[in-house]
Amino acid sequence: MAFALPVIILELALLAIPIGQAVYYSFTRWDGIQSTWIGTANYQRLFGDPNFWRVVLNNVILLAAVPFAILIPLLVAYLLNEHVLGWRFFRSAYFLPTAISWVVIGMVAIRVFAVEGILNHLLAAIGLNIQTDLLSGEYSAMVAVAITFIWSVFGTNTIIFITGMATLDREVYEAARVDGASGFTTFRKITIPLLMRFVQFAFILTLITAFTALFSLIFIMTGGGPGFGSTTLEFYVYQQGFTVGAFGYAAAIGIVLFVVVFGISLAQLRLFRSRLD
Repeated sequence: MAFALPVIILELALLAIPIGQAVYYSFTRWDGIQSTWIGTANYQRLFGDPNFWRVVLNNVILLAAVPFAILIPLLVAYLLNEHVLGWRFFRSAYFLPTAISWVVIGMVAIRVFAVEGILNHLLAAIGLNIQTDLLSGEYSAMVAVAITFIWSVFGTNTIIFITGMATLDREVYEAARVDGASGFTTFRKITIPLLMRFVQFAFILTLITAFTALFSLIFIMTGGGPGFGSTTLEFYVYQQGFTVGAFGYAAAIGIVLFVVVFGISLAQLRLFRSRLD
């Protein structure tokens, strides 16, 4: 207990106390200096706010992108683990986006998805005269953010899965090959079940990133627009708190975000645990 006490104090100071303060202020009208208790008025206003539900829809789009951010790196990691030609180079190249800040990623994404961006030039180069402008559409802007998010976490998840595959017993694969199992069957029935712990870890990490770490990316790419087209719950907290000055209302949004992420994480933990059992 004596050795654990410093860590416990640090956790209380940096996590428990701020979360408790956020819960308290979510029941107040707070301008950053003075607070007045108003009960559940912030939550009543929040759930009756159409903009809030539009923002929730954006988070649903991000949530739908999480399986792609897991499955694509998993497939690539499997190929790299099979030591395809140039696997060392590709392993390093895929990890490079992880070393780039969100601000830089956002600037690159703007150059890709703009009207005169790289995407349209590539489409024209292959003979498709399709002019896209994803960042200007209310719904397409969120799709552009989701695609950029998938690319940004691709390297991290690939390394996680490669690390996991390195721990697997090769004799299991050799036995499967002797029994005539194909590469796809081996991947589906051996690799994925044995990697469930790593998939679980990657899922939680990707989910937390999607819901709580994309502020800089959205700020640079779209500023939350057009309208509320690419505003997430995380970005909505910033808008209501530091743009509007409604810190109590922003605290209520933050608590909802906390509950959503905690609930999804808990549900997937139980799902993975039941499969492992």
